[in-house]
Amino acid sequence: MNPIRLLVADDHTIVREGLVSMLEETGECQVVAQAADGFHAMEMALKTRPDVVVTDISMPRMSGLEVVKRVRAELPGTRTLVLTVHEEDEYILPILRAGANGFLNKDTSVAELMTAIKTIHVGQSYFGPRAAKALADRQSRGRSISTDPYDTLTARERETFHLVIQGKTTKEIAQILDIGVKTAENHRARMMEKLGLRNTAEVVRFAALRGLLS
Repeated sequence: MNPIRLLVADDHTIVREGLVSMLEETGECQVVAQAADGFHAMEMALKTRPDVVVTDISMPRMSGLEVVKRVRAELPGTRTLVLTVHEEDEYILPILRAGANGFLNKDTSVAELMTAIKTIHVGQSYFGPRAAKALADRQSRGRSISTDPYDTLTARERETFHLVIQGKTTKEIAQILDIGVKTAENHRARMMEKLGLRNTAEVVRFAALRGLLS
């Protein structure tokens, strides 16, 4: 089994290097890039396309929150895990809304961190106790937080999505859905914008990584 390819971003050198060392010692991870700030993290993420980005929240030049947003938009095949000392709702909720796939406190054990990374890598979410409680509290009040951009698509946009991964052209999509070509183009454009995708190949890859191919 191939190791999980990671990018680790944290502006504290001792913390970052210690984390890298611990993760690589497990034999289940390969740290393909490190970054001391959010801007460099995104540069390296775009260059190396890791399986999982492990990032702190508070970093120079670009926050972990912005890193999560940009990874979600620009690298749909890459998952994100926020590892931080902050457990207040004012930090947790924006990270969840940004689309992070996981959230853990830095006090966590290496064993739990590895469980989180492996869970996220296979397409699921993993949240520590405090983040899970914040999510549950919010959902109990009828205010859900979508952790997958696919959930933001309308019914028509989802139909368009599945027709695209079947290889249908915009004209064929219009015929199948019994709508105008211009309307089909609009549905396709909005769908790709919401998912942060640029072309059909990325749509297919997005679908494959989430088990949506049919």
